[in-house]
Amino acid sequence: MRAFEAVARLLSFRAAGEELHLTQPAISRQIRALEDELGAVLFLRGTRHVELTGPGALLLRSVAPMLAQLDGSVRQIRSAQRRQPVGVTTFASFASLWLLPRLAGFQNLHPEADIRISAYDHLADPDDPDIDLALRYSLPAQAPAGSTQLFGEQLTPVASPTLLQRLPLRQAADLGHHTLLEEDDARPSAAYLSWRHWLRVNAAPALEPRGWVYLNFTYQQIQAALAGQGVALARMALVREALERGELVEPFGPGGRVSSPYAYWLVRWPARRERPALAAFEAWLLDEAAGTRAGLGPEGLTAGTPAPHPSP
Repeated sequence: MRAFEAVARLLSFRAAGEELHLTQPAISRQIRALEDELGAVLFLRGTRHVELTGPGALLLRSVAPMLAQLDGSVRQIRSAQRRQPVGVTTFASFASLWLLPRLAGFQNLHPEADIRISAYDHLADPDDPDIDLALRYSLPAQAPAGSTQLFGEQLTPVASPTLLQRLPLRQAADLGHHTLLEEDDARPSAAYLSWRHWLRVNAAPALEPRGWVYLNFTYQQIQAALAGQGVALARMALVREALERGELVEPFGPGGRVSSPYAYWLVRWPARRERPALAAFEAWLLDEAAGTRAGLGPEGLTAGTPAPHPSP
């Protein structure tokens, strides 16, 4: 079929032989064998020219795209064998606010690696062969054995600069003039993520805001805050860059931050297969986490837990 396609495209037995690195007689024998098999003449052979017959043109319409698709599949398979996939599972807000904004940096350093991110709030199957690492959020006592803590948790009020120009925030009581963006979460960690907890810590337990907006996910809170729809109690590790860029403002500064016993963890998945791309990605994650810890200051780690280090 490949010999037939080359002759039909080039209309020359000699040129087809040169392209396929075969002699002209070898090409002629292959075409004759194909014609005998089909019981039809595919080419009209002249002294100095070759012409497709009707059956030959009909066959070419099927063979040309078939060979092109076959060649593409072979190239894709060969390319995939040279590439190194890395599978990561994490929760949606962490993927959106922390991992994805940094990922281009890793890809620039390691273009041979393909990253597959599965963003779910529930834990993945530990036997899933496509997962190598999990990035999770829990109390230290709940972190799986062998996990490495990436950084701890701090909560801080944030709002858009436009909103604060219109309704300044100088003390906790000023929140009574604002809409508060609350994460609507029934998990135990919500006790530390809630505005009520922050208000109790800041001596304003009875404060009632102008209104509440309840949202399912952290990244929705941040999107609403960026849009000027209210004040979010944000996870500092996930909004630090937005604060540095001036997209969000921390109206009470570092003094308005409250700590949580929860932390973010790198979990090595049981089904992982060690390989260079995975080792590079894990090292890169730990470097990025070190930058986040430095930005958080003394509270970058949960109290009483050791500094992150790769497992032996």
